[in-house]
Amino acid sequence: MAAEVRIPKATQGAVAGLAARGGPVLVLTGAGISAESGIPTFRGPEGFWRVGSRNYLPQELATAAAFARMPEALWTWYLHRRGVCAAAAPNPAHAALVRLERELRSRFLLVTQNVDGLHARAGQERVLEIHGNLHLARCAAGCGHGPAPLPAGLPQTLARDTALDRAALDLLRCPRCGAWLRPHVLWFDESYREDLYRSESALAAAARAELLVVIGTSGATTLPARIVGEVARRGRPIVAVDPEPGPFPEAAQRTPGGAFLRGRAAELVPALVAVLTGAEPGA
Repeated sequence: MAAEVRIPKATQGAVAGLAARGGPVLVLTGAGISAESGIPTFRGPEGFWRVGSRNYLPQELATAAAFARMPEALWTWYLHRRGVCAAAAPNPAHAALVRLERELRSRFLLVTQNVDGLHARAGQERVLEIHGNLHLARCAAGCGHGPAPLPAGLPQTLARDTALDRAALDLLRCPRCGAWLRPHVLWFDESYREDLYRSESALAAAARAELLVVIGTSGATTLPARIVGEVARRGRPIVAVDPEPGPFPEAAQRTPGGAFLRGRAAELVPALVAVLTGAEPGA
């Protein structure tokens, strides 16, 4: 129930007032919402990946430079990750955000850092994937092919110690020019681009938002930090949902009517959506 998760009365008033007045609502999600579906963040022990005799961290692997050196190893890692994500299911927080979109319609937009595709699988339509999508690929040589779904015939699951066979590697060649396909994700040594990741559209949404809800993100990347900073600069309420304190929860508490809701997204987001829509959680 909404009362059990202790949404502050001031925040309830702020978001309920917004619902009555109208105005754009922007939601920003990160790895925390997917972690509740069982997807590892890949920044802990699960994130290590062995290539030859060396262990790599995600920050070392998820780069254009690493892909240029060892494309086969990178594709093995990404296909393993895709299998992990495909085995996960959207959780109640995902479902609540779909209900919010259907209630608010064009007033709603979701910006996600997650590349797992869970928001779309839950039924979300108004979503910008600012870091890409693991289930898509495009030509690494930039010939113009993609982003497009990964070729049929690739393994749906891949154990950590399994190398790709020749048939799979052949499928990972661009059908237009023969160069390598690459995962449609933003790598650590790359910059945000509007044409691929809708970065400018996300910032424009932040400039219009009357409420920002931030769920499960630490603020470690630049575009989410700019989104939060823009809404805070304009003095609009920010509600941060996270199990731990951090820069975004702190920023939220400094905004008028904003709050830090500490706890699990699967419990708090449905309650917050109920306040915004005037419905019972889960209705």
